Amino acid sequence: MLDAADVPPSKSAAAECLTRLLANPLAEGILLLGNTPFPDGVEDLRPLLLPFGPTESMDALAQVVFRSLDYIATKQHTQELEDELARRSRDLRELNDIGVALSAERDLDTLLDMVLLKSREITSADAGSLYLIEPRGSEKSKHLLFRLSQNDSLDVSYDEFTMPMDEKSIAGYVALKGVTLNIGDVYEIEAGVPYGFNKTFDETFNYVSKSMLTVPMKNTRGDVLGVIQLLNCKRDFSVKLTGEPVVDATVIPFDDNSEDLVSSLASQAAVALENSYLYQDIENLFECFVRASVSAIESRDPPTSGHSERVAILTVSLAEATEQTEVGRYRNLFFTPQQLKELRYASLLHDFGKVGVRENVLVKPKKLPDGHLDLVRKRFEFIQRTTQYAHSRRDIEFLLERNRDEYMQWHHDASAETVAALKELDDCLMEVLLANEPSVLPTEISGSLKDIAQRTYEDMRGIFRPFLDAWEVNVLSIPKGSLDERERKEIESHVSQSFQFLRQIPWTWGLESIPQIAYAHHEKLDGSGYPRGLTSDEIPVQAKMMTISDIFDALTSADRPYKKKVPVPKALDILRSEADEGQLDKELLGIFIERRVFEQVAEWGK
Repeated sequence: MLDAADVPPSKSAAAECLTRLLANPLAEGILLLGNTPFPDGVEDLRPLLLPFGPTESMDALAQVVFRSLDYIATKQHTQELEDELARRSRDLRELNDIGVALSAERDLDTLLDMVLLKSREITSADAGSLYLIEPRGSEKSKHLLFRLSQNDSLDVSYDEFTMPMDEKSIAGYVALKGVTLNIGDVYEIEAGVPYGFNKTFDETFNYVSKSMLTVPMKNTRGDVLGVIQLLNCKRDFSVKLTGEPVVDATVIPFDDNSEDLVSSLASQAAVALENSYLYQDIENLFECFVRASVSAIESRDPPTSGHSERVAILTVSLAEATEQTEVGRYRNLFFTPQQLKELRYASLLHDFGKVGVRENVLVKPKKLPDGHLDLVRKRFEFIQRTTQYAHSRRDIEFLLERNRDEYMQWHHDASAETVAALKELDDCLMEVLLANEPSVLPTEISGSLKDIAQRTYEDMRGIFRPFLDAWEVNVLSIPKGSLDERERKEIESHVSQSFQFLRQIPWTWGLESIPQIAYAHHEKLDGSGYPRGLTSDEIPVQAKMMTISDIFDALTSADRPYKKKVPVPKALDILRSEADEGQLDKELLGIFIERRVFEQVAEWGK
């Protein structure tokens, strides 16, 4: 008992007791813990108990203590509410951050990995799996694709596999019913439910599964796209579950808050997954459009089949090889995956404008147009026949005018002269046939053509005409290829037509340079290219790469009616020559040759 002498005069004992009680944190803590009587050694609590004299009852002291306890309880409840509010605020921020990350991710593998990881993190789950429903968008029999697995306590690899989407498995049941299953212990599932736990993984890897949360991934229409399945909620996320004792001490059931969080995340994930599918479908659609366009081009010129695909492979490979170089102007050059995709599409579509070129020009096999060489052949046949006729006529006239011996001598000489004339006509025709081939003409052949054109013959009406007219000589004198100047302008127009076609497509971000890259693939560094005569600084580096690939494939691809296949070493020499003349980028060509980029296409890499 307290001595009466200790009671302060004229003072409210209750008020001071309350004040001093609330001012001492140790007393508050002990009251919160329910430690009564006070532990030994706690001396500073004694001043809290003010001396009460005869004028103050013990009821007053009790009232003070009870009020103090009420205050402490209220403060404790307030703190709990603040903690709960902070936790929910933290969870909301986390969900928002996850939602932003999911909406920004386009790669499906990265997206799914993020979904499962974040689901585990916000619930402290040791392991988890993610299933997708396939085939999507089909009314055919569906199945579950085991797409992804994560486990903090085990380092095990996994393979994708499919399983029936039925009620026998937990994931199948959730996928079919669209409901969440929160199981406290998978080895103690209540009787009467259609699903059961598959113990194969536990038995194979000596793992102990206990609590499980399985949530459907639903889109905004309520369709289930997949299932998130989490295992073993841990008190401490960092703990490794190394055995059953650790599991028993660490693993707890997933609470309602975890269920709500994962359900919310699963909904966000379903929307992100659907967006990823849509993005994938759009890409597949565009890929099919590009391939259909390439097919349309090649159907008009079958001998060039595969050219666009090979140019795309070579150009992208050259870009990747250039990124790896550590010296020269391009040592800091870098392409993002999107830029490489842009370069590939530009390469595939670089010749699309050829659909607007007349077919007889596009696939013109020889210098003279189809059918015209037959006219030249018939002309020479006529000249030969008239030569033979003239010989026979002179032969008969001489025989009638002279005796037999004189005739025999003359006939021998005249026949030799006729044979020589006929052989000369054959040689002339052979010169024409050789000149008609689309190759670089030797000087002597071009000169021979002019000599042949100066010779004349008499037609059926007695009019003297040249063996070859001026137009034929001009066409047969084409120094390279099979096209005359007018036809060459038409075939060169395919570049501008490609650009006009490509610029009308509303390219998405990252593909907007496709028209400009394709537009410049026939430009040369010295300004001698077409259609705009750009110089080096005006030509995109991607177009410089495509030019090298385009020329190489045109030279080395299979024989075409208008040209022969060139061996790879000779093709590389031709490219070197053009680079030395300042037409091609010598540094890029060096990478193309030194890194043997040309071997990326299988038929050359054997």
